[in-house]
Amino acid sequence: MTYLSDRITVDPEQCGGRPCIRGMRIRLTDVLDLFSAGLTVSQVLEEMPDLEEADLKACLRYASRHIDHPVVIAA
Repeated sequence: MTYLSDRITVDPEQCGGRPCIRGMRIRLTDVLDLFSAGLTVSQVLEEMPDLEEADLKACLRYASRHIDHPVVIAA
């Protein structure tokens, strides 16, 4: 298992190697999908009681860092 942060893990044998939260089968994208559907932090925690508020922050931090990279366009 690889630790991408203190709360985001990747295990090639779990959820197709997608980033998950603390080794559980809750994918980072599951949490992001709930936020994009308009749920608040409280509502996400109600939907997924195994999560902690720090897990949600880690998801957002991971997503932000993952997409923040230079894009090189070949001309």
